[in-house]
Amino acid sequence: MDTIRIVLIEDHDLTRVGLKAAMQQQPDMTVVGETSSGKAGLSILREIQPDVAVVDIGLPDMDGVEITRQFKASQNETATTKILILTMHDNEEAVMAAFAAGADSYSVKDVDIEQLIEAIRVTHAGNAWIDPTIARIVLNQAQQQQVEIASSADGSASDRQADYEQVLAAYPLTERELEVLELIVAGYSNAAIAEELYITVGTVKTHVCNILNKLSASDRTQAAVRALRTGLVS
Repeated sequence: MDTIRIVLIEDHDLTRVGLKAAMQQQPDMTVVGETSSGKAGLSILREIQPDVAVVDIGLPDMDGVEITRQFKASQNETATTKILILTMHDNEEAVMAAFAAGADSYSVKDVDIEQLIEAIRVTHAGNAWIDPTIARIVLNQAQQQQVEIASSADGSASDRQADYEQVLAAYPLTERELEVLELIVAGYSNAAIAEELYITVGTVKTHVCNILNKLSASDRTQAAVRALRTGLVS
C-alpha cells in the first residue's frame, strides 16, 4: 500500500495536533511535516515536496491562497504535490481565489474527520474534492459564467443544460442511485453512505460507478455539481 505523505500547515495548535493524530492513525497516511507559519510552510513544501499539503487559508503571516500561488508557480511539470485548502470561510471570493491560485481541493474546517480523510485520499488520487457548501459556490460561479457566455453566443448555456437532460433521459437514475447521489452531494464518504443506507461499501461503489457513467462525470465532485445543476438534487 502506498503511503500518502502529508504536510500540515495550520496555525491553531489544537486543530493541527488533532488533525495530525487522526491522519497518523490511517494505515496509508503519514505526516512528514507541520507548521503554524505560512512562510515556514511554503519552505517545507518546497523542500519536502509531499503528496498532499493541507493548508489553512487564514494563516497570519501568509494566507493559504498566497502559499498555494507561490508554491504552484515554483513547481515543474512533473511535480505531483496536491493542495487541499482548509478554512472556516465559505465566501465566494475566498473560494474562487483559492482555485485561481491552483488549489486542488477545498474543505471547510468543521467537516467530519472521516470526510477530511476521504478528501485527502481523493485529492491524492488526482481528483478535486470540494465540500458540498463550496460546490454550490463553484456551481453558482459556473452558472454566472454560462449566462455571460450565452449573452455573447445565443443558446450555449441552454444547449449544455439540454445535453445533460438528454443524458438523464437516456440513462435515468434508479431510486437507490438517487439516494446515493443525494448523500454524495451532502459530502458523505462511501463508508458513511453504506452505513446510512444499510448496504455494503462494495454495493455503494457499484452505485457510484453507475452514477458517474450516467451523468458522464469523471469523479464524485463533478457528479455532485451536475446533480445540482440539473435539479436532481436541491
